[in-house]
Amino acid sequence: MTASILIAIGGVGLFLLGMQMLTDGLRQLAGGTMRRTLAKFTRTPVSGAIAGAATTALIQSSSATTVTAVGFVGAGLLSFSQALGIIFGANIGTTITGWLVAFLGFKLNIGLAAMPLLLVGALLRMFATDRLKLVGTAVAGFSLLFIGIGTMQEGLAAFEGMVTPASFPPDTWGGRFLLLLIGVAITLVTQSSSAGIATAMVALGAGVISFPQAAAMIIGMDVGTTFTAALATVGGSAAMRQTGFAHVIYNLLTGIMAFLLLVPYTGLVGAWASEAASGNAQIALVGFHTLFNIIGVVLVLPFTSPFARFIVYLVPRSGPELERGLDKGLLRDPAAATDAAITTTRLIANETFKLVTALLEPARDRHSGEIKVHEIARAIDVTLDYCNRISPDEMQPLSKEQHASAMHALDHLSRLHHRCIQTERIDVLYSDHRLTRLARLLSEALAADFADDGLVGDDNAMDRLRRMMRDERSLVRDQTILEATNDGTQWQDMMLRLDGARWLHRVSYHIWRIVYHLNAMTPSTETTKKEPAG
Repeated sequence: MTASILIAIGGVGLFLLGMQMLTDGLRQLAGGTMRRTLAKFTRTPVSGAIAGAATTALIQSSSATTVTAVGFVGAGLLSFSQALGIIFGANIGTTITGWLVAFLGFKLNIGLAAMPLLLVGALLRMFATDRLKLVGTAVAGFSLLFIGIGTMQEGLAAFEGMVTPASFPPDTWGGRFLLLLIGVAITLVTQSSSAGIATAMVALGAGVISFPQAAAMIIGMDVGTTFTAALATVGGSAAMRQTGFAHVIYNLLTGIMAFLLLVPYTGLVGAWASEAASGNAQIALVGFHTLFNIIGVVLVLPFTSPFARFIVYLVPRSGPELERGLDKGLLRDPAAATDAAITTTRLIANETFKLVTALLEPARDRHSGEIKVHEIARAIDVTLDYCNRISPDEMQPLSKEQHASAMHALDHLSRLHHRCIQTERIDVLYSDHRLTRLARLLSEALAADFADDGLVGDDNAMDRLRRMMRDERSLVRDQTILEATNDGTQWQDMMLRLDGARWLHRVSYHIWRIVYHLNAMTPSTETTKKEPAG
């Protein structure tokens, strides 16, 4: 008896390991394609639900899909209501695992055939390189799923006749609720609703539980995933907590609806599902899981916008505005974290350019400028730290290039920020008519290129401005030295004028480099163009 229990537990372990390997392999194979597909097709909550379901079915991981959606919200690529569509759809996508197990594990019983497939996957994982290695990981994980199912069946077979449906709470409202709680507990222990559903299928096939009992447990397993989602949001940003709350509330409402559907569904499929040995019961069970998830999504989609507003009301955003997108929870997904860092860098750049424009105004508000300088300095430091915590080993090539461009842009933003606190050099710009004209040119160029809070400018135009400022700096130097020689201009005044001209040149240089790297962070931007000499 003890051996049978250990075998059944080992089967669950093999199934969990298989799910993890299958998910890792498929997720890395999908890589940037998955992210581009989600971003491209998510225009409304409905299209987001379809994209979320398809993506989750492909990579076998609702958590990976959810993290990507949160990353898009943090990066400003999607609204929260659009991301909710993805999250709702991910619930449907998770049911695909159950269908695979029901058809291949019970109808076709491919556990034995998976043995040689496991060897193929292991060999590819050990000796292949790049994408073939990932294919090997996915194949090995796929094989372990069904080997785990077979092992669970072997372990639970010993309990046939000893443990019966009578050993569990009866098919009453109270009994179903207790079975629901058992389903929640199984998901909390295994941290995988798919593993719980597979276990329920095996127990159903062995006659340990009845179909209504298994269906009630399935509802609990679906609700149990919300606890995992809620725990994952602890210490996360507002976007992550909003996602967690949305997941919990939605799954609880769907669970209540499924609980009410349990009796009519059982009555509808009961006779057909009674042939447990044929695999019909398992298919009916997965069908129930898919049905109530689809109905839940269909019912909630028309109310996505008010639902999103309700969640935002429950979990309002807090903290410095420039840093809100830097969700620590996204660091698990380097591509999502890179998106968040890129958008934050763009926002910082836009605010810094606004600050420079304000500082170039003759009647500027010094106090307001000092506050903004402090906010920008903090945001730059926090974003640099965030970028340094993104693991480069797990990045796709495009993400690595974007990450490098973000780091370059932040470096120049830090240097430009330093120029913004050189008040003495800024003051001198309006004591000389030539420097005043140059300051206005710089201010007008920034205002024109970044009107309406635009986050991408023309780096070629900024380069031309930088070249002009370099030439003007030389002219100001020559003219100032000549005046000092001819009319005895004060040495201190001369140095201030030279510092003012140097300030304009260096500021225009850093702006050019920032705009260049902001454009390089956009995938469609050509980043291989020749860089002019500084």
